[in-house]
Amino acid sequence: MEHFHGSYNVSLVLLSYLIATLTSYSALDLSGRVQYEHGKGKWLWLSFGAVSMGLGIWSMHFVGMLAYSFPIPVYYHIGIVVLSIVFAIIASAIALFIVGLKKPNDTMILFFGGLLMAAAISGMHYVGMAAMSLEITYDWGTVALSVAIAALASFAALWLLLELKATQSPNAVLYKIGSGLIMAVAITGMHYTGMAAATFTLYTVHSQSEGLINPQRFAFWIAAATFISFCLTMAGIYLNKRFNEKNTDIERQERWYRSLYDHNNDGILSVNQEGRILRVNPSVEQITGMPESRFLNKTIHELGLFKDFQPFNRKSYETSFVRPDGARIDVKVMHLPVIIAEKVAGIHIMMRDISFEKQSTKQIEHLAYHDELTGLPNRRKFNELMKDTIQYCESTKQSFAILALDIDRFKMINDSLGHMYGDLFLKKVSKRISQSTKNEDITLARFGGDEFVIIYRNYQNRKSVATFAEHIVEVIQKPFHLKEHDLYISASIGLAVYPDDGDQPDELLRNADIAMYEVKKNVKNGYRFYAKDFNTQIEEKLELESDLRKGIANNELILHYQPKFSVDGQTVSGVEALVRWEHPDKGLLAPGVFLPVAEETGLIFEIGTWVLKKACQQMKIWQEEGGFRVPIAVNLSSQQFHESDFDQHIQYVLHETGLEAKYLELEITEGMMMDAETSTVTLQKLSDLGVKISLDDFGTGYSSLSYLKQFPITRLKIDRSFINDITRNDHDRAIVSTIISMAKHLKMNVTAEGIETKDQLDFLMQNKSMEIQGYYFSKPLPANEVEALYLNKAAI
Repeated sequence: MEHFHGSYNVSLVLLSYLIATLTSYSALDLSGRVQYEHGKGKWLWLSFGAVSMGLGIWSMHFVGMLAYSFPIPVYYHIGIVVLSIVFAIIASAIALFIVGLKKPNDTMILFFGGLLMAAAISGMHYVGMAAMSLEITYDWGTVALSVAIAALASFAALWLLLELKATQSPNAVLYKIGSGLIMAVAITGMHYTGMAAATFTLYTVHSQSEGLINPQRFAFWIAAATFISFCLTMAGIYLNKRFNEKNTDIERQERWYRSLYDHNNDGILSVNQEGRILRVNPSVEQITGMPESRFLNKTIHELGLFKDFQPFNRKSYETSFVRPDGARIDVKVMHLPVIIAEKVAGIHIMMRDISFEKQSTKQIEHLAYHDELTGLPNRRKFNELMKDTIQYCESTKQSFAILALDIDRFKMINDSLGHMYGDLFLKKVSKRISQSTKNEDITLARFGGDEFVIIYRNYQNRKSVATFAEHIVEVIQKPFHLKEHDLYISASIGLAVYPDDGDQPDELLRNADIAMYEVKKNVKNGYRFYAKDFNTQIEEKLELESDLRKGIANNELILHYQPKFSVDGQTVSGVEALVRWEHPDKGLLAPGVFLPVAEETGLIFEIGTWVLKKACQQMKIWQEEGGFRVPIAVNLSSQQFHESDFDQHIQYVLHETGLEAKYLELEITEGMMMDAETSTVTLQKLSDLGVKISLDDFGTGYSSLSYLKQFPITRLKIDRSFINDITRNDHDRAIVSTIISMAKHLKMNVTAEGIETKDQLDFLMQNKSMEIQGYYFSKPLPANEVEALYLNKAAI
């Protein structure tokens, strides 16, 4: 026998390296598919990959063996060749299996996996060598080196496969090619090292021996295996690419839907057909206040969230539940079936927190039917309640009453203190009435301003509702403390009874209003039942308003002037301008007839402006004619006084008429000065102009003394109510004496108005009153009569 070492065909060596590279790349590519599959699909891809990779490794091995030149024909044992293929496939299967594990990063798994792969590859190589019809002896040191190279190649292959598995880079293909080249060097290195360890001995082998195959046929086998491996590799790469694209698309869509699920503001519970919760999104935890663990594998019934829950019946509805923190949550629930393979596999229960929407709806509804300031029912709500009450009383043959309530002097409060305090006052009024009637079957509503309306359902007879109205009047008469003032007010109430005074809401309200205006027109601070003849009075009032508007346009208003005298009655110390209306049909009308209508309709401002300008013009004419170097007094309305630029308006009138400011005296009432801060500013501006300020009706208010030290007042006018009984009433005498004495010490002038008898005059002369005014000396007269009678008596 002859021992020999052959030589290599370089082309076949390169071919073997190329096969190893393709095989390595295929293994790297297919490893990604194995990790994505589950169940049967995973094992199919593992088997497919193992066969493809195993045939590739085996083909590379035997191509490398064919590259070796032998001096004699070499035959191969078929059974052993097949066994070597099995070893190659086993080695590939081990690699792909380890890569497909969910957590393959354990060092021991990599170590033992690498050893098994090395053993299988080494087994494939040396079993393949044993299939040759040659006697082979080995250099065991070189054999150990080849096994070591196989182990290193196996470890490297597993490490590269796992690294590429974790790689999400868009350059993953380049990484796979580079890794395939490295793996091919390791695999071919192991093979050619193993070949170098072998020494071959020649002996004669007959090709016809059973179970042997000649080199030409074996080359066909290798070519076929290589072709199959190549086809499988290409098919695997193509399929893997398609599947990867599909997986990428599926994964992208899954991320989209997962994001929709996880970041949805609506809570989502995924429930199977048995009604058990499989999954919930974070919004469920936020809405219910319970952690995810409270839901999983539980049923909705066990949670007790929803009443009468029927998951596969109702599709959309609203319900509520109580959170663990005690808060009640309103939710809107929708059931969306999960359809898989045209069958219902479960449902998604979506719930949206609509607590805020519910609360907003309630608030909007409340605002629509209630007064924003007081929270009482408004006109819309009141009308609905009226209809319900009428319907009930109609069916039961019962009666009820409507009370229209108006606050006397509210306009004065609003004008003097401002709207903010006016609103605060109305809230106090509504609260007081509500508290004092909480045991009564009534409805208190506010229509606007100081207009309140009451439905009184405890009606038995007119006496019962009259008693109730008296109670309301008494309640409102008690003082209201507001902005350091005790406000004393009264109420006017009109009553209408169903069905005597009307059987329709509008009719009852109108008649109650008519009765209320009758109270205001006469005595105020009281109540009256509606009477049919009130309609005639209302019509007269409306007619008067219409005539007044025409009268202002037609210059039917005129001024009369009432002189003021010194205490001895010899000298005219001033003149007061008083408006009259020369009605074309009714003759001369006193201000008490038409000024209340002017105040209600807003015409008072226009009238007041006209009076102011006309009076200043008249005084300027008298002065130019050589007489009356005395002030002319003009009464102000609350609307005029509370104009923001009233001082500028006065300055303009004085400039236009040419009257010096010291000859204008403005008469104000205590009611105009409830807002001390604002009134002080206005009065000071007027005083700076040189205009005199007179406090009219002094003594009839409730805070007069506080005004005297705050405001630049130059004159006090003692109200005629104290003068009327001054000769008979000790209290009135004491009050008048005190006012005169106080004014003297405060260095103020005093005017006593309403002097009608000599006894009244004598008393005032004893007290040395500085100025008197009244019918005893002169009634209000037209300008020409004043000139004729008193021009020569004026103080110059």
